[in-house]
Amino acid sequence: MSSIHYQYHKIPYGELIIGSFENELCLCDWRYRRMRTTIDKRLAKYLSSESIETSSPVIEETIKQLNEYFAQKRKDFDIPLRFAGTIFQHDVWNALVKVPYGETSTYLQLSKTVGNKDAVRAVASANGANAISILVPCHRIIGSSGELVGYAGGLRAKQKLLELEGAAALQETFSF
Repeated sequence: MSSIHYQYHKIPYGELIIGSFENELCLCDWRYRRMRTTIDKRLAKYLSSESIETSSPVIEETIKQLNEYFAQKRKDFDIPLRFAGTIFQHDVWNALVKVPYGETSTYLQLSKTVGNKDAVRAVASANGANAISILVPCHRIIGSSGELVGYAGGLRAKQKLLELEGAAALQETFSF
């Protein structure tokens, strides 16, 4: 049985848990997020595996590419991804990957992209269940009126990521 390899990695806006399974990235998520246990249980279920704290080539490459991203030397990631979720969640996460660096989209636009404009709440739920933060850029999804809403790493981290990318659609700034 294959295992999920994982390790922790500090970034400028918090700490991530990065995990790989069979040479693919299955986890790059905020270590202290509210849904940590739920996400970890879902990964174990869909991948039928247990987790062990150790590195892997995929984890090392992810850390390298994240460091380049935060140094503003990388806009796109080329890490093989392994999604663990429902078909609908896969559709949403695949749509998220297509939201370009420096741009934002809304939950409504994302629901239209996955073919159901009435599924805004389901899309928002799938977005929140994303286990591969930053590489699957759920931080680029904002409210229809331009406000920053919901983010596993917190709204401050979401704002900082969008600022790092130079996202033009930031209409509201927050003071923390």
